[in-house]
Amino acid sequence: MNLRELVSALNDFASPALAESWDNVGLLVEPSPPHTVNTLFLTNDLTEEVMEEAVQKKADLVLSYHPPIFAPLKRVTWKTWKERLVVRALENRIGIYSPHTAYDAIPHGVNNWLTKGLGTCTSVPLHPSTAPSSPAEGTHRVEFCADAEHLDAVLSKIKDIPEISCLTTLPVRVEGEEQTRVSLNCSQKALLEVVALLSQNSLLYHKTEILLLQKPLLPHTGMGRLCTLSEPLSLSDTVERIKGHLGLSHIRLALGAGRTLESPVKKVALCAGSGSSVLKGTEADLYLTGEMSHHDVLDAVANGISVILCEHSNTERGFLSELRDALTVHLQNKINIIVSEKDRDPLQVA
Repeated sequence: MNLRELVSALNDFASPALAESWDNVGLLVEPSPPHTVNTLFLTNDLTEEVMEEAVQKKADLVLSYHPPIFAPLKRVTWKTWKERLVVRALENRIGIYSPHTAYDAIPHGVNNWLTKGLGTCTSVPLHPSTAPSSPAEGTHRVEFCADAEHLDAVLSKIKDIPEISCLTTLPVRVEGEEQTRVSLNCSQKALLEVVALLSQNSLLYHKTEILLLQKPLLPHTGMGRLCTLSEPLSLSDTVERIKGHLGLSHIRLALGAGRTLESPVKKVALCAGSGSSVLKGTEADLYLTGEMSHHDVLDAVANGISVILCEHSNTERGFLSELRDALTVHLQNKINIIVSEKDRDPLQVA
């Protein structure tokens, strides 16, 4: 596939607009066009060892779940390892694409895969995503009626206010009088100017309606998951299930106040990767994530919530095999998709 065609297909699989605002997702490194992709190489982290593997396996595009370019690069030299990744990629005509938190949000993404380690359960996003495109431009809609005497003067002044869109007029009959219904969309800043203008005429102002434009929530889409198990499990059994799902011999466990290994687990709040900000304040029997700050663990424990930490990328990496299969179908078997064998969490149990 042509690189740009493939990127478009990847964006359809998980819209970059679903990623968190602080994230750096999408195509990060692009070889000079035209660039054909025969082999797509999947990894959780793009390290130099993984890049060497991609070169040896003749990859044309690396899909790295974590963006290897996050903080801006001021130069591309051989001095730092992230700069060397870019050099190696371009020298070998390998593109780099990163989905990161877009894959966290989608219903068929990383967090959904993580829930499968709990057994049969229902889950909902902890922080639901809104539709990437707003139903209309602006944050507010303003509607009012004006008679012919005031209409032209008001419209003239409104059109001078920045950040106003979708301005429409419609003839209406109000209390037996011919009037014009004016509707416009505007930003929060412009709203203040519009209201100030309309308040100069009490007749207009008292006929004004202001609506807040909100983006609709997307079903089953968003950050984190709150899982309700079909049958309660003991904490010890839950630990074993998670270890088996992630292929780990050890996890870190903090018992909630008043809890034991035999305490029942019915509700689990989880977040792949680093879960402190996503999980904080959620009522559950158990928090499951890769890493949390020390003080957030203490807060959870004090509230009777047990915490399981598996190290950051261990809660994500297993998704790559499922992703390979999903993308094979999504891309209609047009390219070869392989998963890195060198990719691993940097923290090991010694």
